[in-house]
Amino acid sequence: MRTREEVDATLHVAKVNPAELLPVVQSLSFGPQVGAGECCLLQLEPELCAELEAGRSLVIRGDREEHAVLCSADKTYDMKIADTSNTLLLIPGCETPEQLDADKPPCDVVHVQIAGFSKNFWELRRCRPKLKKLKKLLMENPYEGPDNQQEQTSTNSKYTTEDLLDQVQASKEEIMQQLVNLKACQIEGYWRILDFDYEMKLLNHVTQLIYSESWPFNKVPLSVCLQELGPLEPKNMIEHILMCYGRKYIDEDETYFEMYEEKICKAIAQMLLNNAVKFSLSEFQEVWQQSVPEGMVTRLDQLKGLALADHSSRPETISLLNVEDLPEDNQERFNVLFKIREKWTEADIVPYIQDLCSEKQTTGALLTKYARSSMQNGLKVYNSRRPIS
Repeated sequence: MRTREEVDATLHVAKVNPAELLPVVQSLSFGPQVGAGECCLLQLEPELCAELEAGRSLVIRGDREEHAVLCSADKTYDMKIADTSNTLLLIPGCETPEQLDADKPPCDVVHVQIAGFSKNFWELRRCRPKLKKLKKLLMENPYEGPDNQQEQTSTNSKYTTEDLLDQVQASKEEIMQQLVNLKACQIEGYWRILDFDYEMKLLNHVTQLIYSESWPFNKVPLSVCLQELGPLEPKNMIEHILMCYGRKYIDEDETYFEMYEEKICKAIAQMLLNNAVKFSLSEFQEVWQQSVPEGMVTRLDQLKGLALADHSSRPETISLLNVEDLPEDNQERFNVLFKIREKWTEADIVPYIQDLCSEKQTTGALLTKYARSSMQNGLKVYNSRRPIS
């Protein structure tokens, strides 16, 4: 170990004036079993540091074939190795100049050992949660109702919350929110997505009851719904469908639901479009209006991200194109879209790419990167920047 005299001699040879330095010196030496690659360094933003300091966990998620992500309670981060030209030393007990100046007597030599070193570190970048896999897992075994024969004999996979946290690359909060978006529910401890036909059956029971009782759609009583529809379907399924298509509130100690008319109209449109590759637009609008509960207004803008109208064909047509079924990767998403249609207007393509935007990104920036603009009949349109096979 170096003595103070050896330190001063080294400063003299290096022609460094000791008066320009702090009087306390930290003398570094390697520990007995230090080797490269024995420690990994992780660069954390202050918010993530606070998570660890508060005793909360950060979790690395990803199967063998997936790129690893790190998740806090509510956010997801891409992990990427960043190389550095300087060797990074891990030194437990090493102190800052401020600490040395305050705590140590002058003319002191402090001996500290290097516990590890690395020439790279893990860099984190906030990213979108990778949630497509969640729907894929749940669609392996959609719930078709308690009386369905397949439900009683099926051996298909079912997933608990812990199973989903283990397999889906997203934070717990993001996964739970996506389960709400997918209208999933817990049945006997497992998360299930309703089969679409069964979902429509439940919704039809509710809307028919609302119509027969002449209730306003913003005040549907839960207790009466359970009493009237309980003999037809499980009460938990009735309440679940009310939660999916409405908002629960309490009025004079009674529980009511305000039903979302636009959501109901969109679901009925999806049911109609599921049964046709393409639908004459005028015919579809007529059938759609006849199919929704009386008094509800149907508008094409309600179907953004669900259906695509083609106004250039004769007659005009509409077909199902659900943004939930498109790839999660940016380039793959644009490839699929430009295979479906060579040229897109901004109004048509935005509903199919806005979910790709990060916190500080706009759809305009995405279009600039992945598409090329041109004018067609006085209207700006976008086509692919690369050949589509």
